[in-house]
Amino acid sequence: MTVWIVVSILAVMLSPLAWLAPSRRQGGRMALRMEARRIGLAMQLAPQEWPHWLQPEPPSPCAQYHRPRRGNRPACWSYWQKAPGLWVNQWQEPCEDPALLIHFEKLPGNVYKVEADKQMITLYWGEKGEPQVLQQIDATLKALA
Repeated sequence: MTVWIVVSILAVMLSPLAWLAPSRRQGGRMALRMEARRIGLAMQLAPQEWPHWLQPEPPSPCAQYHRPRRGNRPACWSYWQKAPGLWVNQWQEPCEDPALLIHFEKLPGNVYKVEADKQMITLYWGEKGEPQVLQQIDATLKALA
């Protein structure tokens, strides 16, 4: 009887340690982020207000992968992926720039937004997929930078 009491007390004391272990989903995201860091991609979690028409609504904060832009690139733009392969601007007009569409078609369906300002090219991603997806994202960001 004493053995069972000791075992149950130990189980109660050690059970909170199981909560500290990351889940498979969290472990997969951490692995993708470490791989991104290894290949030179900068990443941060950024709060984002998504357009009301983007369904299902992406998470906030969302993983933001970015690279600095090279040279003097004054053109600033933002495109959201409304459906897999359908890229639209803030007025929900389809992207018609063939130079951008060539790169956008290589991105997975869980990339929510790609935007460029004078200094950075930024991609908002749901972080689902294999490390090969990260290679496609890196290639796209390098090409657009």
